[in-house]
Amino acid sequence: MTPGAPAMTDFTTGEMRLDPARIRQLALECGADDVGLVEIDRPALDDQRADILQFYPRTRTLIALVCRMNREPVRNPARSVANHEFHATGDQADEVGRAIVRALEQEGIPAINPPIAFPMESHRWPEKMWVVAHKPVAVAAGLGMMGIHRNVIHPKFGNFILLGTVLVGVEASGYDQPVPYNPCLECKLCVAACPVGAISADGHFDLASCYTHNYREFMGGFGDWIEQIADSRNGLDYRSKVTRTETVSQWQSLAYGPNYKAAYCMAVCPAGDDVISPFQQNRAGFLTEYVKPLQEKVETLYVIPGSDAEAHARKRFPHKRRKQVRGSLLPGTIAGFLSGIRYTFQREQSTGLSATYHFTFTGKEPCQATVTIRDKTLRVEQGHQGKADLTLTADSETWLGFLAKERSLVWALLRRQIRIQGPPRLLLAFGRCFPS
Repeated sequence: MTPGAPAMTDFTTGEMRLDPARIRQLALECGADDVGLVEIDRPALDDQRADILQFYPRTRTLIALVCRMNREPVRNPARSVANHEFHATGDQADEVGRAIVRALEQEGIPAINPPIAFPMESHRWPEKMWVVAHKPVAVAAGLGMMGIHRNVIHPKFGNFILLGTVLVGVEASGYDQPVPYNPCLECKLCVAACPVGAISADGHFDLASCYTHNYREFMGGFGDWIEQIADSRNGLDYRSKVTRTETVSQWQSLAYGPNYKAAYCMAVCPAGDDVISPFQQNRAGFLTEYVKPLQEKVETLYVIPGSDAEAHARKRFPHKRRKQVRGSLLPGTIAGFLSGIRYTFQREQSTGLSATYHFTFTGKEPCQATVTIRDKTLRVEQGHQGKADLTLTADSETWLGFLAKERSLVWALLRRQIRIQGPPRLLLAFGRCFPS
């Protein structure tokens, strides 16, 4: 290999290995702001490894990349400015990965750069569409730690970053380790700024509420919009469901890339060496300049009827308009239902409920599961565990159709496609915990 090449030969084994220092130099020259290496066998990637190797079986090393965003655009209440920064930095991160792969390829080193976001494996919707989860890779590679807002916080740049990953079919001579501390200040500004209450002070995260509002113009929300078009009798009927402003916003996302409705948690985060000084010097001033404009902004919040988000928005942000929409995290399989309810569970709606449910699914996806709701927590287990307060047996396709509101629960009960044993009120209580 030439002196500046990103790899060297291990003379004890004769195998080619990546030189971490040269890889770092290469990544920085290609436009990354920070880089780390992690081996595919790292225990921190145990829950990611199978998906990564299925996508690229040659993977031996993962190069985690950080591209820094400009902070002021992300903080601005004009979300057009913030979204432009997201898209521009995202394009940069993809180009950095592509340039690294090209340099490695010229040296005979196999590598591939999955996109940082879109396009994704859309045929998997609504299950996991991405081929590499960049956040756990970045944490394992020492590029930051996860904050309570579920964004990676870089020790220097804070959470004003976007992440990328390059998968390489060669081992490295050394790897990076996680940072020894979490830069998250636990200041709870993300809690205060989130318009739908998706982040709780105790660290609980409500994915469904975040997804329904912030990602309104992404996959699920876009599908809901199309269905509203299809269900409308004419233009007047359509405009009674979708305002002209919402139509223009959808057009903008289609033309220029999907836009986030909020991402306020990222905007107000003061963590990181380059970011923290104004917060430390004048906390009241920081709140006035960056947090209050987002809290006071008059805007439409998209919420699922009966959800924790709707209740939070009504109480905390009465000046913001609430629009009830259908939930879009609907499963396409029973496996997706059992894994997905962990993310759609509305814990405030479960107040006072203490029950164990035994599910038996028949038909195309036969399986058994236990769901326990107690003390505002949810536990899902395989098989029938413990004593059930309610047992439910259902044809798998019928159950999925009921969740999608394509089939009547009453009709399914009458036809015994769904059967229950136990108090019907517990089934109704279960439904309230997962409004759609």
